[in-house]
Amino acid sequence: MVIFPTTMGRYFEAKDFKLIESISWHITNGVVKVYCVDSIDKDSWYAKHLHPSVRIYNHTLYDRFLTDEFVPFMQRECGSEKIAVAGCSFGGFHAANFAFRHPGQVSHLFSMGAAFNIRSFLDGYSDDNVYFNNPPDYLPNANDPALWQMKQIILGTAEHDFCKADNYRMSGILRQKNISHQLDDRPFGNHDWPVWRDMFPGYLSTI
Repeated sequence: MVIFPTTMGRYFEAKDFKLIESISWHITNGVVKVYCVDSIDKDSWYAKHLHPSVRIYNHTLYDRFLTDEFVPFMQRECGSEKIAVAGCSFGGFHAANFAFRHPGQVSHLFSMGAAFNIRSFLDGYSDDNVYFNNPPDYLPNANDPALWQMKQIILGTAEHDFCKADNYRMSGILRQKNISHQLDDRPFGNHDWPVWRDMFPGYLSTI
């Protein structure tokens, strides 16, 4: 499993915020081997000093690194045909976007407090790279059979999560395509690490 960090986060974030600790049983008992990857958000989505075309292009380089180098390394090291992806907040976007773009490499997707529409980061700019990295745009037209072969997709949100509406919209897109998934809407929770730490162990129990 690869865990993506939140906005402009680093690879050690999941450990520092005790997300790793919340799934320590699953790691110790060999249910999962976890890889925590850096983001390049500061050079892509949040690089306001760059033209939007450069921001999105930089993300495509990151996606190529994941697809061509990082994930194949995980597959070789673990002897696994497919991997699981997970992330909280903007890390949930990264996880979902990777899974929906490359379902042939992904068996499980767990997003927690994610938003899925990235057009607000691009100042109105649009091109093919934007379209094919914005799940609400490309997913309704996607037809890769591997999308229907993923073992588990869970979209986690909570009552006071400001990304709650995004999760319901994404669930609606998946439902319209008859892609099996679970929308987990927790009562009383908000957009924060305690909620995500509570969600994550239960999600891993589906592996």
